[in-house]
Amino acid sequence: MARPSQYPLELRRRAVRMVAAVRPEYDTEWAAMKAVASKLGIGTTETLRKWVREDQVDAGARPGTTTEESTQIKAMKKEIAELKRANEILKAAASFFAAELDRPHTRS
Repeated sequence: MARPSQYPLELRRRAVRMVAAVRPEYDTEWAAMKAVASKLGIGTTETLRKWVREDQVDAGARPGTTTEESTQIKAMKKEIAELKRANEILKAAASFFAAELDRPHTRS
């Protein structure tokens, strides 16, 4: 499980909006990200770059798996694992009962 972000969601959103707003003032997107990260006290520019990319994917401006899709995939993987465990339990129980039915029973 991913660890929770040390940055509040509103700070993340604000930082992404700021990058978009100040981008024309810089030669590169990285330079804009670096300036915003510095102004907002974000540990590394790479952290902000990931937020910007995630926002672009979620908005459909960049190909990739959206946050919502990623959440759904994780939930489905968890459900599949639970179903596999339940299936193994059912197989073991069926095998046990089949063996019990095949075993000769003696009456007293």
